[in-house]
Amino acid sequence: MSAEAQKKRIAALIASEWNRFVGYVRSRIDDSAERDAEDVVQDVVERLFERDDLAEPIVDLTGYVFRSLRNRVVDLYRRKRAPAEELSGEIADIRYEAEVTMGREDAEEALAEAIEELPVAQRDVLVATELEGRTFRELADEWQTPIGTLLARKHRAVQALRESLTGGDE
Repeated sequence: MSAEAQKKRIAALIASEWNRFVGYVRSRIDDSAERDAEDVVQDVVERLFERDDLAEPIVDLTGYVFRSLRNRVVDLYRRKRAPAEELSGEIADIRYEAEVTMGREDAEEALAEAIEELPVAQRDVLVATELEGRTFRELADEWQTPIGTLLARKHRAVQALRESLTGGDE
């Protein structure tokens, strides 16, 4: 199938199912205005048209769009869950483990020092995902680095922090 034929197929699906897609997103986003759901659908549609392999036919186009919408909603929740002012996710677990043994203020200071001691690549991905709430997809696109590499760097960073703050006890 040519890229032009694929674009027409996608456009026809979007035109006929737009309200259904918006309703799907709206049902999964809390307290959002109608425009927010439409923005999510529009973002997914734009990414669909920007695919490098547009000439490759998508067998179940409707299913593909719904999966893409679900993934986009999950990304939005991840961003909301991790405000820049607070530690979250893996770091929060490590901080809690350290607080049990050394007290809150000491643990926070030790955590900040341990983060500073990480290799730059590990520190950057840890700070971007845990403190800034960015997704691995965003970072991979921006830094031109495979997601697997970013995941490995973060995993090593978390291991190093845990070792530094708790002696590696899990």
